[in-house]
Amino acid sequence: MAEKGDQLDRKSFSCSICLDLLKDPVTIPCGHSYCMDCIKTHWDGEDQKGIYSCPQCRKTFIPRPVLEKSTMLADLLGKLKKTGLGRELEVSRQEIQQRIQDREKDVKLLQQEVEAINHSADTTVEDSEKIFTQLIHLIQKRSSDVKQQIRSQQETEVRRVKELQEKLEQEITELKRRDAELKQLSHTEDHTQFLHNYPSLSALSESTHSPSINIRPLTHFEDVTAAVSELRDKLQDILTDRWTDISLTVTDVDVLLPQPEPKSRAGFLRCSCEITLDPNTAHTQLLLSEENRKVTKMYQHQFYSSHPDRFTAKLQVLSRESLTGRCYWEVEMRGDVSVAVAYKNISRAGSGNECGFGYNNKSWTLDCYEDSYEFYYNNIRTSISGPRSSRVGVYLDHRAGILSFYSVSETRTLLHRVQTTFTQPLYAGLWIGPGSSAELCKVK
Repeated sequence: MAEKGDQLDRKSFSCSICLDLLKDPVTIPCGHSYCMDCIKTHWDGEDQKGIYSCPQCRKTFIPRPVLEKSTMLADLLGKLKKTGLGRELEVSRQEIQQRIQDREKDVKLLQQEVEAINHSADTTVEDSEKIFTQLIHLIQKRSSDVKQQIRSQQETEVRRVKELQEKLEQEITELKRRDAELKQLSHTEDHTQFLHNYPSLSALSESTHSPSINIRPLTHFEDVTAAVSELRDKLQDILTDRWTDISLTVTDVDVLLPQPEPKSRAGFLRCSCEITLDPNTAHTQLLLSEENRKVTKMYQHQFYSSHPDRFTAKLQVLSRESLTGRCYWEVEMRGDVSVAVAYKNISRAGSGNECGFGYNNKSWTLDCYEDSYEFYYNNIRTSISGPRSSRVGVYLDHRAGILSFYSVSETRTLLHRVQTTFTQPLYAGLWIGPGSSAELCKVK
């Protein structure tokens, strides 16, 4: 309205039937006002009963009241439109039109996303079929090669055996001939002929074949079968292992539709995740609790076994679990503590920036001191203002690239939010200052 004292609720000038501003306003005997056409239509439906009611207070009238335009309301509405309710209607229309445009744009984007999903799926199916067809052809080619090689070796070995067999058969024929001649000579009574022929018949030429022939019944090509079976088993193992990866990759496909960050504690609890600390990553001056949820800075070194994942110089530890999707966890602190997330491939050995949370492009950290906060990423410091609390909440939406830190007490206050793109699974991390400790809370 033009003046503050004249501001009125728009509902006061709306028809409760059509919910729009009154048009040709009429006031019925009970005092409620309606658009003339709206109340006429309402009462036309009650003509058969002969009893006419007010849509708001349900008061009945007999006979049907005569409707006359409320000139006072009509004038007032006219003035309101001129003085301000009309700048208000126009603004409302503009907001509605803008929202319509936004929603139409969103609908168009979603349609494009559907088309992109369908195109990607169709292309991937086609490419996968080509690859599997190539694998099938490769196996068929190898099968044909093995078959051809076996047949070729079969012919060679059979030929060698038959050649030896022919030589032996020729030798047998020759020996039988000599045996027959010697038999005939043994019956002769001509001693002169016997002495003349015997030397040539009794002398045996040296046999050309091997003195012994070893037969391996049914084991000539069985080693090939065993080798092919071993290949099959290895392929089955590979296909089984890789199939799990392929299946997980397929099911991991997810359209990144916007999901608002939780506003209530109940919303955060729905995203809460159980996290434990990995002893193999803890610096030797960090003592972990039995449940691997609490870590304390000690002055003496702990007897940890050597492990390539262990931080050798930084007083840091990482979680055992990787973090993807939407996650929320809380850390209860005493003293100076840094609450971080990091990629698994952050360096572990040495005291350089490549190992420290927040001093490289593989980690993000909120440093929590007795009276202040600081945020670090890639060795860039950001001062953070906010209420100091002994508990910090961390919200991660990995796919959306959102990382938020909250000060948690009776209320939850946002300290810092990061919007980026995470390229690997993340791990929760803690840095513990001298005389300090931190615990991953069981969020309730």
